[in-house]
Amino acid sequence: MIYSSVLSAVVSALAAEAIDSTSKQAWQKLYRPGYADSGSLESLIRSAGEQGITRMDADCWFHARLHSLLIPRHWNALVAKYSTHKGKKVQAIAALAPLIASPAPRLFVQKAVTAWAIPPLKGVEGKRSTDMIVLPAHFYDMNGWDLEANHERTRRRWRKAVSDVLEEMVGEALQEAERILKEEGVLLNMAA
Repeated sequence: MIYSSVLSAVVSALAAEAIDSTSKQAWQKLYRPGYADSGSLESLIRSAGEQGITRMDADCWFHARLHSLLIPRHWNALVAKYSTHKGKKVQAIAALAPLIASPAPRLFVQKAVTAWAIPPLKGVEGKRSTDMIVLPAHFYDMNGWDLEANHERTRRRWRKAVSDVLEEMVGEALQEAERILKEEGVLLNMAA
């Protein structure tokens, strides 16, 4: 067993994408299409033996499995929430915003999705690693999200509804990721 929880597996797999290393695809050398014993990560780990599959290999393999098996909205919800890859995170936010049904103006929805995916960091005023997206504090002011100047209560309701939909997508995606991990035989069974 490799992963102790679904969330740790997802976070590790998404972090692997942000690491620039040519060894990321070593797991592909172990995969042999058409062979019954090469169909799951568990079997790859067992057969790796001397070739030494690493945690990075497993993370990259799981990343590829998630990306290919999850429906796009689930994939994008996980990337928007958990990825540290700037470009992929921005792409996921852009893909999610049009999926949100809301009475709020589209600009509001886009900003609400962005604020959900990139929450403000406490104690940070733009002085953080360049590998993280840090938005200016004024971005989170909902007054700039709604050009029609609706009531504060209305804007808060809209923002909560957008956040609730996104959290529901993440929950569904994590359930599907758990199913994938169990099928692959790489999720630690905590009940045992």
